[in-house]
Amino acid sequence: MTSEQSRDLVKRAWRAFSTRDRDVIAPFFTEDAEWLAPPGNATADALGGSHHMVGRDAIAHFLTVDFPRLFVADVSLTFRGFYADGDVVVVEETMEATLAGGNAYRNDYCFVFELRDGQIHRVREYMDTARGRRMMQGAVP
Repeated sequence: MTSEQSRDLVKRAWRAFSTRDRDVIAPFFTEDAEWLAPPGNATADALGGSHHMVGRDAIAHFLTVDFPRLFVADVSLTFRGFYADGDVVVVEETMEATLAGGNAYRNDYCFVFELRDGQIHRVREYMDTARGRRMMQGAVP
């Protein structure tokens, strides 16, 4: 894929994520896709899940079932940039939401998407884990 095609694919994937529809989201990922976040991040801990999801089904489940249990309202993303080089796309964003416990959430993220055969094969997610934990205290899904 060209860099432009890769960037377009990831932008379409982000739009799909917001639908919370498994049948719309899952096809963006390879069957053996991985999503890696920092160990001990507050989202995985609050949901009792793993920081390393493996497989299209696990990732789609997180985005459609688990994520909305914790981030319950007012979810908004402000994209700072989409940068592509061949099959690698880097996304900078700020996410804001209301958490299940009523706390406000706001954190900056950087995602590195690695594509294979026109699908997302690996996502590496980076965020301020300490800040996330502070905001999540009391957020029980």
